[in-house]
Amino acid sequence: MNGVPWESVIAVLGLAVPVAAALWEFFLAGRKRLGYRVQMDTSARDSATSSGPEAGVLQRMQWDGAELRDPSVVLLRIENVGWTPIVEDDYVAPANDPVGIRVAFPGRRVVGMVVTECSHTVLRDFFAPGTPGLGATDGVIRLPKVKLNRRAHYKVLAVLDRVPDFTEADFPDPEVMAGVVGGVRGGTIKKTEYYPFASRPVRWLLALLVLVSTAQSVTTFVRDGDDAPRAAPLDCAKGTLHLSGSTAFKPILELAAKQYTKTCTDARIPVSDSLFEGSVPGLDALSARAEKAGLKDGQGLGDHLAFSDGLKSDGRPQLLPRPVALSLFSLVVNKDTGVRDLSLKQVRDIYAGKITTWKQVGGANVPVRLVSRNPGSGTRTSLEQRVLDGRPLLAVTTSDCRNLVEGRTGRCEVADTPLLLDAVASTSGALGHSEAGAVTARGDVHQVRIDGYPATLEGAEQGAYPYWETEIAYTYGEPPADSIAAGFLRYLSNEVGKDIIRSKGHRPCAELDKPLLCRPSGP
Repeated sequence: MNGVPWESVIAVLGLAVPVAAALWEFFLAGRKRLGYRVQMDTSARDSATSSGPEAGVLQRMQWDGAELRDPSVVLLRIENVGWTPIVEDDYVAPANDPVGIRVAFPGRRVVGMVVTECSHTVLRDFFAPGTPGLGATDGVIRLPKVKLNRRAHYKVLAVLDRVPDFTEADFPDPEVMAGVVGGVRGGTIKKTEYYPFASRPVRWLLALLVLVSTAQSVTTFVRDGDDAPRAAPLDCAKGTLHLSGSTAFKPILELAAKQYTKTCTDARIPVSDSLFEGSVPGLDALSARAEKAGLKDGQGLGDHLAFSDGLKSDGRPQLLPRPVALSLFSLVVNKDTGVRDLSLKQVRDIYAGKITTWKQVGGANVPVRLVSRNPGSGTRTSLEQRVLDGRPLLAVTTSDCRNLVEGRTGRCEVADTPLLLDAVASTSGALGHSEAGAVTARGDVHQVRIDGYPATLEGAEQGAYPYWETEIAYTYGEPPADSIAAGFLRYLSNEVGKDIIRSKGHRPCAELDKPLLCRPSGP
């Protein structure tokens, strides 16, 4: 090329491409952009085809005591995907109209809605009760004119139901109507892709840059050969991952495993009931698998994870903890007890055998019958340590909950959360303990408040609600960076994994003030 080295041409292109991309993005296409994403649109028919104890929960939803016709749940993300802030005056709407965005759901009516997540705390002020422009009518949700800095976002969760005259099998996509003054392509709100960071022309330029960089480094790879170490993938990995441990956390792991293997097609994550019998049995299964693998000193196991409600007991020095989520638990009673709230002292007296009938705490004249998880359950251990102040449970009076004697107090034990809830629902005067999310899906038992506080993350974070625990993933040693165990742990901590954790009523550790400790910040 007339004496110009090929390497110089590549270097010039490598500099020109990012400069052109930046000019396009910042000065031509990146002024103001309002975007949205439909992160979830699930109907009762979709949930009914899944497996697990919570399958079909949408079909059991009610409104004012009546079952919904064909309920569905939609999670919508509204975001500023441009490079400049969006303020109230930027919305294309009359000055006296407080509504900035309207979302229509053809064929459906809005049963309820809530703003579930804000990228910044100050955004919640825009969604306070009674805020002008916030509400829903029939099949349309109205959202106010929210100030959004660059990359700011909020999420709206809506519960909907089919309107009687809509006969099509599938619902049309939600219709989001909004615009901003001076925005890209007329300012109309656009449906964005996951992690939108650049417009399509810029992505083409960046793709060209990748090709240029690849061409520039080909000679280096040829010279250096194939001996240089390669970086491990960030998320996807090959192989089979075995999970064990907490029955309370099992629904989250089932959903996360399903989504992970859908994305990473070379991975298999079977979720076996036999490996989810409690936190301690799960840790035992991890240790046994490591022993069977015959690992040498310093080696980590890359195909097994155990999940525990709280920290392991002393011993097992090879098991390394990684906090994943803050989990809530709840006391649960049979409906005939006539009790919905107990003081912490009353709870302790009941489990100590000092209170034997519900009449003693203002309830029905029915004997107290305790239904508990087996020893080794993290839910049970959390109850003893955080609610009962370290006191153990009373002795078991029968090995089968169906044999609790009518007219007398007693205690029985079961292996997992679904069995416990079934036993409480079918046993007069029963009191049990469960993961909070599993209770909300049941209509045949009642949750019990403690000192007037329900099982909420806000109550736990402020130190008002005592029954919570840190959900911890344990590995045997340090798993290889390219192993499926390491990849799945990274998946649980990214945006998709955190959404899955939140969907079941838990709080990802990364969202707490002290993520490494993963515990409430209150007293």
